[in-house]
Amino acid sequence: MRVGCHVSINKGIENAPKMAHELGCEVMQIFTRPPMGGPAPELTNEICEQFKIQRAKFKIEEVYIHAPYFINLASTDNKIKYGSISAIKKELERGNQLGAKYVMTHLGSAKELEEKEAIKKTINGLKKVFDGYKGKTKLLIENSAGAGKIIGDDFAEIGKILKSVKNKNLAGLCLDTQHSFASGYDWLNNFEKNMKSLDKHIGIENVKLIHANDSATDLGSHKDRHEHIGKGKIRLEGFKKITQFARKNNINMICETDYPGVIEDIKLLKSLK
Repeated sequence: MRVGCHVSINKGIENAPKMAHELGCEVMQIFTRPPMGGPAPELTNEICEQFKIQRAKFKIEEVYIHAPYFINLASTDNKIKYGSISAIKKELERGNQLGAKYVMTHLGSAKELEEKEAIKKTINGLKKVFDGYKGKTKLLIENSAGAGKIIGDDFAEIGKILKSVKNKNLAGLCLDTQHSFASGYDWLNNFEKNMKSLDKHIGIENVKLIHANDSATDLGSHKDRHEHIGKGKIRLEGFKKITQFARKNNINMICETDYPGVIEDIKLLKSLK
């Protein structure tokens, strides 16, 4: 079980491993493109080779990529739907170039659709992502905070999608602690209940990564607001349980909190394990 954080690429993707090391990371997460939209910068062979050299030099054991935020596989707008499918596939291909283990993505929003139809469109979209894909980097679904008609805020819903896609390139779940807390999963007081639900619907063995974020908002708020470890509503007691679960099951943890406080978050999670 290793600990790291999301790292900026504003000084170049090839320099991200050095930045990760300076923050105390053993593993790291990046965007490979502007998360809100816009063209993806070219990954030349030279950039990819330098990235791998720097990763080995600074002993970053695994690399993860976060897909852009505009993804919506359930969109009724074909431009958005097929653009989302293309964007996820491209991130998998870019991840394969960089030697990343996983790409994680949110699924989108049902908006005007009924839930059943939105989930069906999402499943079909994910299947299309893998058409012709032959890389080693695999995809994870990240659970959402559940604002509006967001898809993927419920373990049962995510489990249904994973089981329906049935593709070796869809590896499982990236569990975000803040998003799940905001969706009603109380890690402080109902930890064992949450674990039973997670195991029943998704399978503990299919939890491949944890986004370790405390919550600035209340349980069930459906608001995506990250806080530093032990300073939010999940509290240090909740993270002791989460970290021991991660250690027992060899699941790496990534913090998505602000600099410079993220340095202390990483140190704290290392101490808890």
